[in-house]
Amino acid sequence: MTSAKKLGICLLSAAVLVALAGTTACKNDADEAAADPAQKTFGTYEGTVKTALGRYLYLPTAQGFDIVLQDFDASPLVDRDVRIKGELMLDHPSLFQAETVEVKEDSGVYTTVFTRTSDFEMEDFIEVKEREGFQALTITGVNRPEEWEDKGRGKVYGTLQESTVKEGGQERTVMHIVISDAKDREIGKIIVDNMSTYVRYYQKKLRLFDSFWFYLDIKDTVDRRVRSRTRELFHADIVYTGLF
Repeated sequence: MTSAKKLGICLLSAAVLVALAGTTACKNDADEAAADPAQKTFGTYEGTVKTALGRYLYLPTAQGFDIVLQDFDASPLVDRDVRIKGELMLDHPSLFQAETVEVKEDSGVYTTVFTRTSDFEMEDFIEVKEREGFQALTITGVNRPEEWEDKGRGKVYGTLQESTVKEGGQERTVMHIVISDAKDREIGKIIVDNMSTYVRYYQKKLRLFDSFWFYLDIKDTVDRRVRSRTRELFHADIVYTGLF
């Protein structure tokens, strides 16, 4: 075996040992948190805000978390350099609750723009465990309402499409989720009645992707004759969207 190969094997072995050690440490931290529900994990993150809408904010240096600024509109913070202090919410492990947010000015000085004054409220947030209750809908055609009726909730994979229609001489915007088959042929469209701020935030966060899983509260079925003409299947509210 050459010296180069031996060096490569040694480096690979060292990397594996470091990874295993990190995994063990993370597991131990998680076990400790589970054993003590009152335990809080505090931290500080600095970086440039890439996405923000309503009370939600995404910071690349805090990967794996959505940062929540309760009762505050974080939208103006996009592209600003910030320093955020707060805590990981053990009851909601995908969220990091900000205690303070400071914005870096051109002079290099940080100015406090947010201080938490109220506790996190669920509002439009959907827990990971709750998402697991949404079963994937198998929709094969416009004339098969049994595939979505009486389901209550479900999820579909598709593309969000915005269009403008005229009604009574006035224009209005309509949102559809377009569902296609394996050959990219349109099966039908779901009429979107409402999207929460959390959903619209995720749409911005996943802006590099065209198709998503849409988690739906299923509502009224479109009349059969209209379905055949427009391929619109039913009305729904989007409560969450993601890549899986």
